[in-house]
Amino acid sequence: MTITKALADENRVRTLLVLRDGELCVCQITELFGLAPSTMSKHLSILHQAGLVESRKDGRWIYYRLPGNGGATAARDAIRWLGKSVADEPRIVEDGQRLKKVLRMNPVELCKRQCGK
Repeated sequence: MTITKALADENRVRTLLVLRDGELCVCQITELFGLAPSTMSKHLSILHQAGLVESRKDGRWIYYRLPGNGGATAARDAIRWLGKSVADEPRIVEDGQRLKKVLRMNPVELCKRQCGK
């Protein structure tokens, strides 16, 4: 049920789909969706609790990625289903295009701007 609840929010679904191409820093994800850092943190926490994302901390940076082969089968199946079901939706395609721009930005500067420092 935690997976179903986690997938009930459009921003969380969009987050999973942008992570298909690899690991992203919280600042990059926050910039991509234009949400408040606290809101994005809550979404990522829900995805993490459902086993849909894994995280690692590197200094003050937190990176998120999709679960690897060691992740729960149900989580991997749900992500695969999402990719097949909504990957061609206009908003998802737009996210992919915007992600390319975000990846060209300096993560340190993104974090400073989001944290108001």
